[in-house]
Amino acid sequence: MSDPALDLLRRVFGHPGFRGEQRQIVDHVAGGGDALVLMPTGGGKSLCYQLPALLRDGCALVVSPLIALMQDQVEALRQLGVRAAFLNSTLDANAAADVERQLLAGELDLLYVAPERLLTNRFLSLLDRARIALFAIDEAHCVSQWGHDFRPEYRQLTVLHERWPDVPRIALTATADAPTRREIAERLALEDARQFVSSFDRPNLRYRIVHKDGGGVRQLLDFLDAHRGESGIVYAFSRKRVETVAEQLQAAGINALPYHAGMDASLRAQNQRRFLQQDGIVMVATIAFGMGIDKPDVRFVAHVDLPKSIEGYYQETGRAGRDGEAAEVWLSYGLGDVVNLRQLIQQGEAGEERKRLELRKLDALLGYCESTQCRRQSLLGWFGEAHGGACGNCDNCLDPPRSWDGTQAARKALSCVYRTGQRFGAGHIIDVLRGVATDKVKQWNHETLSTWAIGSDLDERQWRGVFRQLVAGGLLEADIEHHGALRLTALSGPVLKGEIELRFRHEPEKPARGRRTRGGAATAVAIDLDPESQLRFDALREWRSNMAREQNVPAYVIFHDSTLRAIAQAAPDDLDELSRVPGIGASKLDRYGEAVLQQLFDAA
Repeated sequence: MSDPALDLLRRVFGHPGFRGEQRQIVDHVAGGGDALVLMPTGGGKSLCYQLPALLRDGCALVVSPLIALMQDQVEALRQLGVRAAFLNSTLDANAAADVERQLLAGELDLLYVAPERLLTNRFLSLLDRARIALFAIDEAHCVSQWGHDFRPEYRQLTVLHERWPDVPRIALTATADAPTRREIAERLALEDARQFVSSFDRPNLRYRIVHKDGGGVRQLLDFLDAHRGESGIVYAFSRKRVETVAEQLQAAGINALPYHAGMDASLRAQNQRRFLQQDGIVMVATIAFGMGIDKPDVRFVAHVDLPKSIEGYYQETGRAGRDGEAAEVWLSYGLGDVVNLRQLIQQGEAGEERKRLELRKLDALLGYCESTQCRRQSLLGWFGEAHGGACGNCDNCLDPPRSWDGTQAARKALSCVYRTGQRFGAGHIIDVLRGVATDKVKQWNHETLSTWAIGSDLDERQWRGVFRQLVAGGLLEADIEHHGALRLTALSGPVLKGEIELRFRHEPEKPARGRRTRGGAATAVAIDLDPESQLRFDALREWRSNMAREQNVPAYVIFHDSTLRAIAQAAPDDLDELSRVPGIGASKLDRYGEAVLQQLFDAA
């Protein structure tokens, strides 16, 4: 019996079968139903509207917030032989008019458009004259006022349902907790849509978190040493920090590029293009870089500073390993990061309700970082998803942290904060606790306090861990109005009175300066090929890079690394054998088949 959806999946996209709930979503939307789809990055969201677009009559309108994403997705579809186009500000008047002509003539299967253009009266009138197969609203979390990617235009997209009530709609996102899901459904009038919520788990990602030593760059270099020649992203707190870290990585021989909103637009675009088209580029960026980056072979994402929230952390780390193969995510953070972020939030222009929400999210992220629980369990728990047992693929599972009775240390720390007037940061309080008579300590006559030198049994690193965990536990908070001074909270009272016992995680031993450590992770996530397959894989990657440069497209739209690896392992002798490799559809077989076989022959 004929199966049109499966036939198209195999012939056009080169996939042997559906993954997860893809089949149910495709059937539901192709049959005319509305859908709200939550699927993690790399889970195959795009296929959930691209395949129904080919199964239904007319052209699918895809609302996408980012120009770069539109262009890359359209190019990837064209490589598959799909009739796709985009309309955005990069097109001149003649090119835009030609796309509109193709739409009206029924010559397009998918048309990607920015929400700003879609909502103009002229374009809505144009759609009245076209045959529309479906509306796909990508990155649907942009509708949420409380989200980090809020786009006000998204709230006007209800016009699609009001004007074309019989055209099915599918809204998709990779990042949305339960309240955000409800808001998406409400704001887009999708309350009656069928919801498909896939697991948020990314089992191919290994999570690792370290306490920052100094600026964290030496630790970052140790981490990157195990990822030489791989593509990855390093996120930093500020534009200045991005520039500094990029320069330090370049000085260490790493092919690193900066990216932030304050750069010259042409240089920023050039760096993004290099990252997408070339192998082995490390992009050092603020969170301005990322949404819409569809590069599947990002082997690591590192945060050299603390992100703003668990949702932000999840979305940013989700850019690693989109091809489903092993990847690593790494984060370094310190108490200074918390102070900087609290200051950023409290001095922002948002209303008080929004600020309180952002501060709670920051506190939750700090608690996640300090937790001794399995990282994956903690992360999935934030999104309301249970994870059965420890994952065995995070730092807390692979190297369980030891804990110690920190009750007395906590009482000493809290007492010293109180005795010094709750107007100093952790560094000064640690000096008082350890009996270090700095000029500042002498200036304030703090050698005379009862807490002077009562903590000499712990070194500075250990005390910083105590203060970091007291902040994470909500017993201390940073007073931004007094330059990050620590002050007691209501939760500190029972600890000071000896009514509550506390346990802290041991601070890891500081590695010797200059000694490279792999953090016990990289060797476990490496993707190994036998020597002959590796030669074939390297030859195929070099050929792919040359093709990408010739066509001025990202390398992955020609073939994913996973497809090249499968070809290298299968070593097909002819086009028929090559056609059986997952990821090779009819169009790519016709376009690149002979060249691929030639590369394999030359590498033999």
